[in-house]
Amino acid sequence: MAPGVFDMVSLKLADTVGFEALYVTGYGVVASHLGLPDAGLATYTDMVGRVGAMAAMAATPLIADGDTGYGGLINIRHTVRGYEAAGAAAIQLEDQEFPKKCGHTPGRRVIAVEDMRQRIEVAVEARSDPEFLIVARTDARSSLGLDEALRRGEAYVKAGADVLFIESPESEAEMARIGRSFDVPLLANMVEGGRTPLLPARRLEELGFRIAIFPVAGLLAAAAALQRVYRRLSESGNSAGGADTYFPFAEFNKLMGFEEIWEFERKHAESPKPGET
Repeated sequence: MAPGVFDMVSLKLADTVGFEALYVTGYGVVASHLGLPDAGLATYTDMVGRVGAMAAMAATPLIADGDTGYGGLINIRHTVRGYEAAGAAAIQLEDQEFPKKCGHTPGRRVIAVEDMRQRIEVAVEARSDPEFLIVARTDARSSLGLDEALRRGEAYVKAGADVLFIESPESEAEMARIGRSFDVPLLANMVEGGRTPLLPARRLEELGFRIAIFPVAGLLAAAAALQRVYRRLSESGNSAGGADTYFPFAEFNKLMGFEEIWEFERKHAESPKPGET
């Protein structure tokens, strides 16, 4: 189970819970960092900078959204090398046309199978550590049907993908068919309000999935909480709320590392100047 992290606060919070992996969500990073839709508007530079900042802080391995690789094959090589150097444990690459769109929104179009196969081969060749995983995603289900998505999945596995991500199955029966079709690790995308049924981890495992990402759960929850607080403040002129309204200020200071700053200041406090007490 890998929850989506989209900024440094969400990263720090998720990193303390005990997950085996975290998912750097392109949708969430673009929204929080740029205030824009996940529609191919973020650049490689935008994303690799966020990945690097998160990896430097996280003790938990990061699966990072690499979209379409941000260009042609030479760009994919550059992206894979950059994400690996930034500290990610895995990169997700997809078979959408550029500019890409969020996987649970309409209007997605995919490239030819052979073109995506080349993307994966280049990605595998580009990594320096074989433990750095290539996650191959196909968005063919929504526009071309499940049969085509399964055919593409088989081709991407043969090209060297370590993990297969068939986006947007629309029923539990479709998810079961995906699980029966492959022996490689499969990734399920749990999007609240999306096209795919939200299933508990145990059921996903029974269906044959090894990884479940929850890319927008934290982002949507944070947005709902912010909206409630801002509306109440605007309407009442008062920020007071119940005990569960706010993350405790003292705990947030601890999360951000203020205790280390205070200890540093105590250790290196300046000596009083002559005449001062």
